Amino acid sequence: MKTITLTPKKFSSIALEFEELTPDDVYNWNKEDFEKYQVPIGNSRFPLTNYFDIEVEGSAEGPQDVKMILDGDMGRVKYIGLGMTDGEIIVNGDADLHVGAEMEGGSITVNGNAESYAGREMKGGILTIMGNTKEYCGTSYIGEWRGMTGGIINVHGNAGKQVADCMSGGEIYIDGNCDILAGIHMTKGYIEIAGDVTRWPAGQMKNGTVVIKGKLNNLLEGFEPEGIISNPEINGKQFQGKYIKYKGDIGVNGKGNLWLNADKNRSLL
Repeated sequence: MKTITLTPKKFSSIALEFEELTPDDVYNWNKEDFEKYQVPIGNSRFPLTNYFDIEVEGSAEGPQDVKMILDGDMGRVKYIGLGMTDGEIIVNGDADLHVGAEMEGGSITVNGNAESYAGREMKGGILTIMGNTKEYCGTSYIGEWRGMTGGIINVHGNAGKQVADCMSGGEIYIDGNCDILAGIHMTKGYIEIAGDVTRWPAGQMKNGTVVIKGKLNNLLEGFEPEGIISNPEINGKQFQGKYIKYKGDIGVNGKGNLWLNADKNRSLL
């Protein structure tokens, strides 16, 4: 096992870009390789050692043997774990834009908050955010039509708007509250929100499943109720209590499933 620890020592107001520093790229690097590396910052590159103290311990035969510890605030570090296929990244602080984007395998844990586009176009692996994340978690990127297709995203705090836009696979679990338009344009996959949702989940949904355990403020007209079910089994998991099952979005001939906690959404009955 190889452990690579990067400890911040200098702040940059312009975000550093870490797309070249995944376990796939650095599993055979030694400390001298990191010391020679120039990290992209805006339109230029600067020595990584200007910004981090670096420690490398152990050895690795491949990315599966790598643990990267980003030991501090990474709130101005973008593209952490971009496209990684294996290994582990731990961020002991906040993460900037695109953490876990296009991820195919391995695991990333952010022990803080994550900026927008966390897990965008994710294909596999596990992304865990211990704090909050902003908009477009698990979505497609600007100009693209396919969002998350596989893997698991766990958000232990709140999530911003348009979670899982264009989602076509994978699973997203949000322990806190969620802003508008969760699951918009969804064609496949599973979203479970433990807290409250502002309004309009699953708009233009064609397939997939969204479960809201908290209160929903506004439901779109394109969802038809199919009844109230006690202790339903959803996505292989047993839920306690009564849930209202909806089918939709009928505006796009959708056959998706939207489940709402009946006790917390009596006004919709």
